[in-house]
Amino acid sequence: MPKLWNETIETHRREVRHAILAATAALVAERGLLNVTMSQIAEQTGIGRATLYKYFGDVEAILRAWHAEQIAHHLAHLTEVRDQAAGPAQRLEAVLEAFAVISHGSHGHFDTDLVALLHRDERVGHAQQQVRHMIRDLLAEAAAAGEVRVDVAPAELAVYCVHALTAAGTLPSKAAVRRLVAVTLAGLRPTI
Repeated sequence: MPKLWNETIETHRREVRHAILAATAALVAERGLLNVTMSQIAEQTGIGRATLYKYFGDVEAILRAWHAEQIAHHLAHLTEVRDQAAGPAQRLEAVLEAFAVISHGSHGHFDTDLVALLHRDERVGHAQQQVRHMIRDLLAEAAAAGEVRVDVAPAELAVYCVHALTAAGTLPSKAAVRRLVAVTLAGLRPTI
């Protein structure tokens, strides 16, 4: 087959897959995890059930794929934020603030059944590890520059930061998220 034809087919497949993921996320947000069927997803997407089953075997598989995309997007965003900041302290602050904003925006949108389903996925653990390692490395860099305390290992401080800033998911406003980031950063300052 000509290259153009293959590229067109791949583009179509990506678009259909994206439409399936978006429709499923919208339906689950509207109706809850236990109230969404493959038939509803197919109808919402505008494709037949047989086509839907060529892409995914069940609703859980669709949601896991959707969640994997969300995780990848968040990790890419944290990397971009890190790379745009100037010095060690600024990179650390930018990543911590971005992580807190992600945590704030990620909680409270879906039901507890969905959260339990998605967080059993091994990709979540791997992504959490990547975030901890990124923050650990930023902490080590900032500590070497004298901008972060050195009496606690960077790996321990990274765990502290992640747990503290995950609490942003329960906060009522972005102003509260900024205050949480400021308190977290205060805990990282060098001791005298």
